[in-house]
Amino acid sequence: MFIVIAIIAFGILIAVHELGHFLAAKIMGVRVTEFAIGMGPKILKKQGKETLYTLRLLPFGGFCAMEEDEEATDSRSFTAQKRWKRGVILVSGALANLIAAFIIIIILVSGMSGFVGTTITDIRDEFPYQGEHGLMVGDTIVSINGERLYYADDFHMFMTLSEGRPVDLGIRREGETIMLYNFPLERREFIIDGEPQLRFGITFNSIEPTFGASLRYSGYTAMNYARIIRISLAQLISGAAGLGDLFGPVGIVDSMNAVGQASPNVGVAIRNIAGFAAIIGVNLAVINLLPIPALDGGRVVFLFISWAIEKIIRRRLDPKYEGYIHTAALVLLMGLMVFTVVNDVLRIVGRSGNYG
Repeated sequence: MFIVIAIIAFGILIAVHELGHFLAAKIMGVRVTEFAIGMGPKILKKQGKETLYTLRLLPFGGFCAMEEDEEATDSRSFTAQKRWKRGVILVSGALANLIAAFIIIIILVSGMSGFVGTTITDIRDEFPYQGEHGLMVGDTIVSINGERLYYADDFHMFMTLSEGRPVDLGIRREGETIMLYNFPLERREFIIDGEPQLRFGITFNSIEPTFGASLRYSGYTAMNYARIIRISLAQLISGAAGLGDLFGPVGIVDSMNAVGQASPNVGVAIRNIAGFAAIIGVNLAVINLLPIPALDGGRVVFLFISWAIEKIIRRRLDPKYEGYIHTAALVLLMGLMVFTVVNDVLRIVGRSGNYG
């Protein structure tokens, strides 16, 4: 059941992205020839006044096919539109994903009993680094290794990424920001209620879930999802993560299913899958806006590049050259997608084999 829910959730995210392009194209007066949910063979279709609406067999992907005219003689073709209109259409898919993710986050946050900030309200007596040159009650931890903190969730995320190594803490104390470099903050064994537990030894402030506080928490949560992408890309570039760590559509659905399976009941599972879908929604938005050819962000960049070139050569640039670049990049991206799908399947099969 959770696999079906995960597939539906992923399909909705793709549909929302393409719907963003579709609505923007319609508003801008661009002719849309086909609006498709899914890829592969058509299983359902309906011809509208000028747009063919299709549901396709494979639930991974979709597209919004707009009229293209390299000669720009058709006034309703995408290529005949002014650059700002084409830019709006291109970014609308990502914007739709961000709006959908933000709505999901707000709905999930509305059920929370409160939030946890980063102002220290208590320090255990056994904590070894208290005082003026360490941590004090009333301190607000504002950064870890240069990364801004907003809530305790951020604190735990960046402490996990530090892998037990000393960290550079930014502390706001009595209106001033001070730095504690190479601070040995790590989980230690504390005796709590007679039982040894691994804790940091500090307690953060609670925040009442007012409407304003909930809205802020939702916004910062969405922003953090985008920040995780930036950190992940940095790890990929630095070699801290490899191509084998990339997830494709199969891996995403499998992860959503795993989140559902690990939940104590169906209600919690649906909430957790929805939360995961919000993360993927922000991922889709940010990744699509990267300045990479064939992606929406790359096409937006080429709008500026072509404008600059045309200003220099004083004539219209033949759009086929841009098309060659995007086509070549699309082939590479499709190759990467095939790699991630195969990697996803091998990962799942290998995990199943270990269970056997």
